[in-house]
Amino acid sequence: MASAPRLAVFTKNLTNPAYAGARTGAERTAARFGAKVDHYVPEAPDDLEQQRALIRDALRARPDAVVLSPVDPTALNGEIGGLVEAGIPIVFLVSRAEGIPCVSYVSGDDYRLAYDIAGYLFDHIGRRGKVLLVDGHPVSTTTGPRARGFRDAARQHHGITVAGACHGDYQRAPAEKAVSPLLQAHPDVAGVATANDVMALGVVDAMAALGRHAPVVGVNAIPEAIKALQQGTLLATSAFNAMAMACLATEAAIRHLRGETIPAEIMLPTEVVHAGNCAAWDLPYEERPLPEWPGNR
Repeated sequence: MASAPRLAVFTKNLTNPAYAGARTGAERTAARFGAKVDHYVPEAPDDLEQQRALIRDALRARPDAVVLSPVDPTALNGEIGGLVEAGIPIVFLVSRAEGIPCVSYVSGDDYRLAYDIAGYLFDHIGRRGKVLLVDGHPVSTTTGPRARGFRDAARQHHGITVAGACHGDYQRAPAEKAVSPLLQAHPDVAGVATANDVMALGVVDAMAALGRHAPVVGVNAIPEAIKALQQGTLLATSAFNAMAMACLATEAAIRHLRGETIPAEIMLPTEVVHAGNCAAWDLPYEERPLPEWPGNR
């Protein structure tokens, strides 16, 4: 393109550090390619109506391309369809809108990362005992596969009993509030598996308030979680690298605008991160290495 491409980047909230990493990744990659980024983020976390309005705002602004993590898999299809009708290419990030054509979808294997991190927890506690599960936001497309991964891992460990489960909405305070009564009802809980790191930190908060301790695992490998691994307050996390995903989604959008052929789907590998291997992750998002484009690997 003759002028610097302008991208509209949609993330789900301002409260989850993983999405802060995604915004940083989009900006870093755009800068590499001489592109510009406008961020569209709901003020209320994962708010459907606010994201609906933001998509309409972006349509009026006519960006060259959109990188979008929708807060609901279908409820925004009317607005997202308006982008398609306007000829604005879309790359979905983390989650996608069902039935909407796109240039590419960049994410990770939600089922596998949940299965692996739950298995790591269950092995750590000797493959027996009561555990609690903290699922994500009910309408998020990542919640279902992560919930299945947790429960399938529990079924594979016959000494594990799921004593209770709750939704923490992928937020710290809601997770603390939701898990607290379960912790009180089950004082012998041996561990807790949570669907993201900020909820894991909320579980740690709830335990601290009750004078309790049990191993907790999460998902995302956000900087705060890495510090918690080093301090021993979290057992492990599964690397759902939102920063790298946003880098690749932004690069996919720019390469598409240049006329290149783009993979229809880019899935990042999963990795369990713990105190023994977390040094490589112990960097702020601004300093974490940028991922290589799939064709360059």
